[in-house]
Amino acid sequence: MVLIIDNYDSFTYNLVQYIGEIGLKGDNIAKELIVLRNDKTTLSEIKKLSPDAIVISPGPGRPEDAGISKEIIKKLGSSIPILGVCLGHQCIGEVFGGRIIGADRLMHGKTSEIFHIDSLIFEGLKNPFTATRYHSLIIDPKSIPSCLKLVAWTDQKEIMGVIHKEYPIFGVQFHPESILTLEGKKLLRNFIIPIKCNTPASEVNLGVKKGSRGQGFNEFGEFNELES
Repeated sequence: MVLIIDNYDSFTYNLVQYIGEIGLKGDNIAKELIVLRNDKTTLSEIKKLSPDAIVISPGPGRPEDAGISKEIIKKLGSSIPILGVCLGHQCIGEVFGGRIIGADRLMHGKTSEIFHIDSLIFEGLKNPFTATRYHSLIIDPKSIPSCLKLVAWTDQKEIMGVIHKEYPIFGVQFHPESILTLEGKKLLRNFIIPIKCNTPASEVNLGVKKGSRGQGFNEFGEFNELES
């Protein structure tokens, strides 16, 4: 079962539709979806549901406005695969020690080319690919914690994707559920399909392929060539 945390955003049900379509196309965890508002549930209730994966939706405001979202990442991220989208992505960054800052460019309903390191979550996607963005905040590249790996960015060096180095936690700043994100359904499928019912989080691999190279930020916030 996939649990979607709704941060009071109209795009949440785009995520429900896209992930639901994945569930209709095979025997996978997306056959069952549950949507809960970020202020209408508790951690104990979520644990009782025992989801196979959690998706934290976009939403207005900052991570501190995202209700239970940050607590989910802190308390469940080591045991349940998590995908954070836009605000959900920023929650991931902040939970692990990153700073959320105002972006130099306001991107509301605009598209960008997204570059990425060769990783399983981007399997089969073009490099770069076109994605839709709706945000005015970003993770400060100079504050990326050592436990997170930068895996996607724009030509303006804005962070567009991070993966936790130990846990199956993945965040994207862009909107894979937008119709203008041409490879969005494929990315969501890459998150959902590897996760089997009752699979331990330690066995879920969303990470960077060994030996892959690409441009990105190092641990000092400097933009250069990286190798996994």
